[in-house]
Amino acid sequence: MLRILRLPVIRRMLAAHVLALLGTGLSSIALGFVAFDLARDQSGSVLGTVLAIKMLSFMVVAPLAAAVLVRVPPRAVLVGSDVLRAVVALGLPFVSEVWQVYALIVVLHVASAVFTPTFQSTLPRVLPDDRDYGNALALSRLAYDVEAVVSPMLTALLLLAMPAQHLFFGTALGFAGSAALLASLALPLALPSESHGEPFLKRLTLGSRLLFTTPALRGIFALHLAVAGSGSFALVQTVSVVRGPLGSDETAVALALGAMGAGSICAALAAPRLVARQGTRRVLLVAGILVSVPPFGVPWALSSTGIPGLALLAALWFALGAGYSGVLTPIGQVIRATIPETELPAVFAAQFSLAHGWWLICFPLAGWLGALTSLGAAAVAMASISLAATVAASFIWKRPDVATAHAVGNAARMTEEARL
Repeated sequence: MLRILRLPVIRRMLAAHVLALLGTGLSSIALGFVAFDLARDQSGSVLGTVLAIKMLSFMVVAPLAAAVLVRVPPRAVLVGSDVLRAVVALGLPFVSEVWQVYALIVVLHVASAVFTPTFQSTLPRVLPDDRDYGNALALSRLAYDVEAVVSPMLTALLLLAMPAQHLFFGTALGFAGSAALLASLALPLALPSESHGEPFLKRLTLGSRLLFTTPALRGIFALHLAVAGSGSFALVQTVSVVRGPLGSDETAVALALGAMGAGSICAALAAPRLVARQGTRRVLLVAGILVSVPPFGVPWALSSTGIPGLALLAALWFALGAGYSGVLTPIGQVIRATIPETELPAVFAAQFSLAHGWWLICFPLAGWLGALTSLGAAAVAMASISLAATVAASFIWKRPDVATAHAVGNAARMTEEARL
């Protein structure tokens, strides 16, 4: 896996990715402090609104950007997005009203919604070999998991030397470093798309039309729901489960979420080899089952207290994290294998946008179900949604594994069929 780091362009792209992730992680933690300082008892509602803004920005902006920036070189898009995020981060320490937070967060996440799909669609052009690309996807997924561990530790160290609001300067530094690395690269230009001359509305919907008319990508869309169903319960209700029925403290919460992160890291490391041996379809569907089943065990964990209940929850969350990463890591290989290179930006933007729609639904659903019923019932309900989505994916995606069969040669024909 690590052999692809011998390529300077990949080293710099992944380093830029890590720096941007660290910047995002620091900003997420620092926003919690800012929300509390500005809103006190209403800080939870402020953060909830910020999350909603994030999801809506991702859903709306990504396909718009893919249609509007279709002729702009990828390096310019990536560097410009990082510079904009750095400027916003520099402004956040000076906000004095909640509405100012909202305004800056809109700009920050608009830039992120432009950056991420562009980065995702550029990576396969840099790495034409499918195995190298799979290894790069695994390292990229690993970067997300490592960031989740490193950002809180880095925040704790920085808070020893500076006020909480100054964390945003670290955020700006991360984005600036990412921009500098990407600006130093000669990234391949996107090939001219057949949709360039079409009306704007057709360009805007091209990615979604290709996604919904390609069986493999429809299956992936269903698997995104599987991830969002179980994942939203874990992210929303772990604190309530651990601090409530299990009667443990904040450290136990960190351990439970850490187990989920550990499972995700293990799956990311194993994904390239598993895909090479078993094929993407089988790996993705098994991972979908793995991400769906663990919440069914939450009522059993809740029936125990203390160490036994916490140990069972940690084991469940480890499996959930493995399924989470097992689904998300190989997706790019399926997209590249089924879609012409000229249309990759549009499809990556569409799946990025629509996948966040599932989270926008599942986040509040997991919270409401826990409040209206019980934590055990909410866990079973969200797990049932995930399992149903995985079963649906297996029926939708019945064709042979396109990624391992190297079906790129048929992609142009499938694109034309999608347009008819």
